[in-house]
Amino acid sequence: MAQPHYARRLGTFSATLIVVGGIIGAGIFLSPADVARRVGHPTLILAAWLLGGVIALMGAVCFAELAARMPKAGGSYVYLRAAFGPLPAFLFGWTLLLIIATGATAAVAMIFANYSVSFLGLAPIWAKPLAIAAIVFLAGVNYRGVVPGAVTQNLFVVLKLLPLAVLAVLGLIFVQSDPIGPFAGETLLPNSPGAVWALAAGLGPVLFAFGGWQQLNFVADEITDPRRTIPRALLVGIAIVITVYLSVNVAYLWGLGASGLAGSTAPAADTMYAVFGDRGQRLISLGIIVSTFGFLDLVLLVTPRVFQAMAANGQLPPRLARLHPRYQTPVAGIVFQAVWASVLAGSNTYGALLDYVVFGDWIFFGATVATLFVFRSRDQANTDAEDTGGYRLPGYPIVPALFVMAAAYVVVGSILSNPVNAAIGGGLIVSGVPVYRWLGARGGETEPPST
Repeated sequence: MAQPHYARRLGTFSATLIVVGGIIGAGIFLSPADVARRVGHPTLILAAWLLGGVIALMGAVCFAELAARMPKAGGSYVYLRAAFGPLPAFLFGWTLLLIIATGATAAVAMIFANYSVSFLGLAPIWAKPLAIAAIVFLAGVNYRGVVPGAVTQNLFVVLKLLPLAVLAVLGLIFVQSDPIGPFAGETLLPNSPGAVWALAAGLGPVLFAFGGWQQLNFVADEITDPRRTIPRALLVGIAIVITVYLSVNVAYLWGLGASGLAGSTAPAADTMYAVFGDRGQRLISLGIIVSTFGFLDLVLLVTPRVFQAMAANGQLPPRLARLHPRYQTPVAGIVFQAVWASVLAGSNTYGALLDYVVFGDWIFFGATVATLFVFRSRDQANTDAEDTGGYRLPGYPIVPALFVMAAAYVVVGSILSNPVNAAIGGGLIVSGVPVYRWLGARGGETEPPST
């Protein structure tokens, strides 16, 4: 009996919305205040968001070439294993499985639930049951196939863009009615050495807000014509997010001013309240509910594909490698992620765990892009050269080198800002080494998988 395999059912539209949905969660509604506190000047605030978008684009073109070389389910795991061997790949998957993906699932589910109970006027005691119910429901949707999960994702990406579009239109209105706005009394182009350091400080939370586009590569085995579709979806999706992020930050700045934005704990709600009163606040609350629900669906859609790839290489129990004979989904991985995320949500441990290892995401971002140097050197040596399907990133080796440097900046900044958390997080990542030994998780050969 033939083993079930992934079916290529996701086109350019769904792939593009996976990119957009993977980036836009609750962060754009909340994190701009942190950027404003670090940067201070309105010109530099917008410059930080624009620079973050440029860095995200550089990462995207790098991931686009990686996807063209190896259009396989698993994304970074596949590239790290092919370039650096099974242990680094296992540590990526281990961190994803133990904390990053499951912790993010729990955290986003709790944000969804907390805003939902407040919006509906329910008692706070209902938040945890609602968070777990959302996880279980969306796990069921993705259990039944990649198409139901993608359709749900597409719907909620479109819905989450609506309140952001309202904010963007407000920004245009503010600019037309008051072109000077938050720049009144400020030097338009600050040129002091302190401005450079302020911009660098603000870049950290901006880059975190732009993370998530790499998740498209996790489902490369289910995308039609992946060597063309993935590069196109990555570039178009990030261009959409850059436009949205800049437009929304313009609205925040003109509505609240730089100091008002820096002092806000909920800039989207405060901006909407200033214009529409309580109805504006409720609209943004609904937008956050929709946004987090869609992001939750995406995490449950894409991440189990990494666990399946690990198990197929002998780095996790074989049961996780099996696809459902009818739905062609990694059902064991979906169930595992849902169960572990529900445990984390119920125990309130997800917040601390994510604080410990969130910088690890950028360690693996940088390491994944660094695999391009290995693959390009193999091309030159004509050894194990991969077919890129005609796509090669422009600007090699400068573009990947700059992205690796940006990733290193985020990691170093996280370590310097909280060395205790970084030490604990590093320990959690390295804890995968004895697990790797115990499982005998050699993962087979280290050569790139066939395409």
